[in-house]
Amino acid sequence: MADPNGTTPSATKPETAVYDPKPSLQYASAVGLQAAGVGALVSAIQNALGTHTSGAAGFLTRTGGTIGFFAAMGATFALTESVVANQREVDDALNGAAGGCAAGFLAGIRARSLPLAVASCAVLGTAIGTLDYNGSGLAPQNVESIEERRKRFFKQPRPTNSPEPAPDAE
Repeated sequence: MADPNGTTPSATKPETAVYDPKPSLQYASAVGLQAAGVGALVSAIQNALGTHTSGAAGFLTRTGGTIGFFAAMGATFALTESVVANQREVDDALNGAAGGCAAGFLAGIRARSLPLAVASCAVLGTAIGTLDYNGSGLAPQNVESIEERRKRFFKQPRPTNSPEPAPDAE
């Protein structure tokens, strides 16, 4: 319908996406627990491959700091990502880049090196930002089948434009 000015309502108001705020603490704790699980796996592998006299208890006593470090990195990433998204009210790749930067900075601080912290911030922020920008996947989304690729590669026969036979004039 047109209003008295002759414009349509849809032309005057473009639809904008509504931002849905993220629950920061819930997201950070969930990701922190998941990262702690990965840290436990890494700690178990470190314990199994190392030579020591601690036995199975080395999983927590000797290499257990890995569990806490992984949990801290995961929670830092998730909290920073959701806080930045909630402040900007936009869900895009910059949020992931900020979270990756914070997690990378934490990794550098653990190594007690400020240059390493800044470099880790840049590397993880760039990697996660790029991954988020590409749609959270490294593989292409529209993968064509072998048959589709073969049909596209080989030439297709030209359609024959044979004239229709003339009707017999009897």
